[in-house]
Amino acid sequence: MSYLALKYLHILSMVLLFGTGLGSAFYKWMADRSGDLAHIAVTNRHVVLADWLFTTPTIIIQPLSGLWMAHLLGLPPSTPWIAVSLGLYLFADACWLPVVWLQIRMYHLAAGALAENTPLPARYWRYARIWFWLGVPAFGAMLAILCLMVCKPTIGD
Repeated sequence: MSYLALKYLHILSMVLLFGTGLGSAFYKWMADRSGDLAHIAVTNRHVVLADWLFTTPTIIIQPLSGLWMAHLLGLPPSTPWIAVSLGLYLFADACWLPVVWLQIRMYHLAAGALAENTPLPARYWRYARIWFWLGVPAFGAMLAILCLMVCKPTIGD
């Protein structure tokens, strides 16, 4: 694969990763705020689906394409901006993994409450708070990574 094709794939996967994460967070947060159980249940289902269709592949593509491009340019992974990006990426992934579990649990809790015509349990709202607060540092890390990708700053000189 040519460098430019690889760069296009890398940028496209970052856009999908960032956009899916931000869009899913927005729609889920708004659905939760609505208090409409049917809306909450269907939105949670869609958030889980979006993670499997878009987030999971891009989480794999991002580091592979980035490291491949660095290799083609002769830049070692120890290059400061690359090393910091990889560290932030691992941090964001460490936040994302529990978020996936929480999203699946919240979907099942909402679907169960809808089927049984009962209110959402307190556990749903506890999970939603944890989900939100895990998303904040992950989002910050992704913003920092995006800045490093674009600016490629000299770090530590």
